[in-house]
Amino acid sequence: DLVHRRKEDDAKQHLTLAHALSKIDMGSLVFFIGILLAVATLEHAHVLTALAQWLDQTVGRQDVIVMIIGVASAIVDNVPLVAAAMGMYSLTQYPPDHFFWEFLAYCAGTGGSILIIGSAAGVAAMGLERIQFFWYFKKIGGLAFVGYLAGAGTYLVQYQWLH
Repeated sequence: DLVHRRKEDDAKQHLTLAHALSKIDMGSLVFFIGILLAVATLEHAHVLTALAQWLDQTVGRQDVIVMIIGVASAIVDNVPLVAAAMGMYSLTQYPPDHFFWEFLAYCAGTGGSILIIGSAAGVAAMGLERIQFFWYFKKIGGLAFVGYLAGAGTYLVQYQWLH
């Protein structure tokens, strides 16, 4: 308000804090708070640790585990899925700059775009632009999956070549 104090009331109405707060999509905000609380509950109950141990014993390979998490992020939003992965694997096991976290960032971020419900941006776009889930699934989902696999393959080849 101080910055725009010399403007007429009509001219500064859309610049006010109250106007900005009225544009917040509270439904999406509550949705993400709920999901993050659910992830925290699973972590507290040691379910995520058990899941990590099961994945390590069943799948074994880090790159395949991360790619599975990436594909899962198409269904479960990628933000809570990464939060869950942070609860599944410790920073002592995988330090901050480890391959696991770098590849997870790619796979969860890109995998979240395979379906429109897999990312915060997709959920927001559904609400703001009225994009239908099945339209996105038919027209974009397959292309996003091919792009996901191509990018993951390229990342793995580059990582092997540079390390």
